[in-house]
Amino acid sequence: MSGFPWGAFAQNLAPAAGAAFAVMLVTFAVAVRRGLHRIVDVAWGIGFTAVALVTLLASAGEGDGARRVLVTVLTAAWGLRLAVHIARRGRGHGEDPRYEAMLAKAPGSRDLYALRMVYLLQGALVWLVSLPVQAAQYIPGPLTGFAWAGTALWAVGLFFEAVGDAQLARFKADPANRGRVMDRGLWSWTRHPNYFGDFCVWWGLFLIACDSPQAAAVSVVSPLVMSYLLINGSGKPMLERHMARRPGFTEYAARTSGFFPLPPRPRR
Repeated sequence: MSGFPWGAFAQNLAPAAGAAFAVMLVTFAVAVRRGLHRIVDVAWGIGFTAVALVTLLASAGEGDGARRVLVTVLTAAWGLRLAVHIARRGRGHGEDPRYEAMLAKAPGSRDLYALRMVYLLQGALVWLVSLPVQAAQYIPGPLTGFAWAGTALWAVGLFFEAVGDAQLARFKADPANRGRVMDRGLWSWTRHPNYFGDFCVWWGLFLIACDSPQAAAVSVVSPLVMSYLLINGSGKPMLERHMARRPGFTEYAARTSGFFPLPPRPRR
């Protein structure tokens, strides 16, 4: 395998960042018009898809064609599924309580505060977290075992996300479950199958970048940042602070793994 094309990869960083911020700025304009900032969550998956597609175009003539298509398709499939799911889930609802609480503390214009603290920050995170997707498309040489292992791990992640989301949607659709804690299916093995799925998706995409030691070194920050956000940042802790007010959550948490899937403990 020949050396990693640092120059070509570096030239891609700016267009990739432009794609991420363009998605967020367009979303911001739509959100201001509608008075609803929760739609930024829909833009999260679209932003990654845009970065992958821009990199696919920018890397023409570089890297391995099969790897370029593989990492783009995997990223787009994950990102678009997530965007569609969040859009459907939020249809007909008002502002997300998380954003309502944040914007209530805005020093001045709520919209400009949201632009700085939500949209631009998420644009920067999309660019940073997508580094394995960008780097993988510039790796010369054929796919190796790392790529196939990464694809398998990505598939596990998508399964946990898609199945977990579908199970939760069915649970919420039953009026008899109003106010209850979801503790069935994948949700009996982990309190956060969707976040665990995200974790697997991004470690899987990173493994594809591990076909090159240089690409792995420049992009390992991506799964580390995503893991921190999901486990210790805006993912699991924030949701559990909200869920803790529901009856039965304490008992559910006592018998169900907090993140990584494990057999449920017996009820006491």
